[in-house]
Parts: sequence; C-alpha cells; structure tokens
Amino acid sequence: MPSANGAPTLTPALTYADLVDLALPAELVTRAEIRRATRLKPEQAPDVPAGKARLYVEAVTTALLVGPDLGESIRFLADVPLDAKGRVPKLTRTQVLVLARTVAGRPGELQLVAGDAMLPWSADTETRLRSVLTALLAPDAPARVLSLREALHVPGNLAGEGETQLFFATEGERPIALSILRRPGEPTRWGVSFSEIVDQAATPPALDTLAWYRLACSLPQSLSERANISATANDRRIATEDYALVLADLGPCTRNRPGAH
Repeated sequence: MPSANGAPTLTPALTYADLVDLALPAELVTRAEIRRATRLKPEQAPDVPAGKARLYVEAVTTALLVGPDLGESIRFLADVPLDAKGRVPKLTRTQVLVLARTVAGRPGELQLVAGDAMLPWSADTETRLRSVLTALLAPDAPARVLSLREALHVPGNLAGEGETQLFFATEGERPIALSILRRPGEPTRWGVSFSEIVDQAATPPALDTLAWYRLACSLPQSLSERANISATANDRRIATEDYALVLADLGPCTRNRPGAH
C-alpha cells in the first residue's frame, strides 16, 4: 500500500531497533526526492531477494540529516518490494530517506548501508530517525556491549537483602554497569550506570532509547556460569534470577526488517 506521498510503505513498520541498526553504519543520512528509478536486469542483480527489484536511483537531496554535503544530485542502488502484481512501484517524485556511505572518488554516488536502507519518507519516520541520530552523536552516547564480563551478588545483613552487580566489556572500554537491589518487603529494583561509579539510585533505561537498545539488543539470554563469580551457590542462584529479571524488564529487541535478528 502506498504512503501519503505515493511511496510504498514498509510492512510491518520499522522498530526502534531497526532504525538504530540502519543508522549505526551510515556515514550520511538524507531526505531526497527520486527523479528516476531504473530497474536492473536480472543478470545485473542475481542476488536480489525474492519479491524485490534492484533499482538504479537518481535523486536530489532535499534535507541533509547528517554527514558531508555532497551537493544536490545523488545516485545509488536500492532493493524495493514489488507490488501485489509483481511490478515495480512508481517512485518518481516521491520522497525517501537514504542511509548510506559515500563512494571514494565518485562525487554524488552512494552505497546504501543495506539493500533496504532507502526508506519511504513520512514526518513520523524522519522524526524518529532524527532522534536516533541525535542519540548516536551525543558525546555521552552509551557504548556497544561486547560481552557480560562479571556478575556478583553480595548478600546484605538482613534476610532477603542484597545487591547484584553486572559489569560489561564494551566498545572503547567505556563503563556500563547494572545494579539490582533487593530489600525485605520491597520489589526488587535495578538501574544502569554509564560511569565508573555504580549508582544505587540509577534507574532502568526508557524503552526505545539508545541506552535501552544497547542492553536489550546485546545482552546474552542467560547468565553464564563463568561470568557468575558470586561466592556461594545461593548467591549465584540469586544473581541468575536478578539477571533474568533485568532481561524481562527490558523486553524483547524487536526487529521487523527481513533478515534482521
């Protein structure tokens, strides 16, 4: 089904994780108007996914969201879904969002970060994408989690009291730590810190934020015995339960792009 500006919509809609996945490798993100879209012959694009066509797109930029200014005219290859009748949708004069890398020595030529990185434009999609780009470019942007380094539960002085701390290896060795607090008669609560100090007053990250993405889309689905360095079997059991609580509160890292995982 076409969108309000005539471009085909993506069904189902892109999630926050989908947008971050596309934005992370992008050197340039721009809004553009398609002037011409030429379908490549099958022998020119033998690896096109089923139900899609590969197009050579010529467009003009209408707004640069991030990246170097390449001038008005841009060119790139994009894979687009065919309509119900197996035909290429009409794209001329439609607005799209393009997430790409520049091509050295070829002014105006781009390489999309993925075959589907030409997105049908809408005000909502652009607003969401701008929010993602702002978060990624912030000086204090949370780093990518590489692995869970250590989990340690330390019991308190009262029965049912204790704290579990989780420490992560990250890109650039920037700190990320989780603290899960248990108090008698109170719900277990946890928070994340992006500093050298594990803050017991920290809170969980809000849904669909970069901090949430770094955790929900990177943490392993279970706490390994190797990482669990708690002193006793009971402490290790509690650390495992606390880790499962964190995963449940974060919720799934939902991705709707074909082939995303």
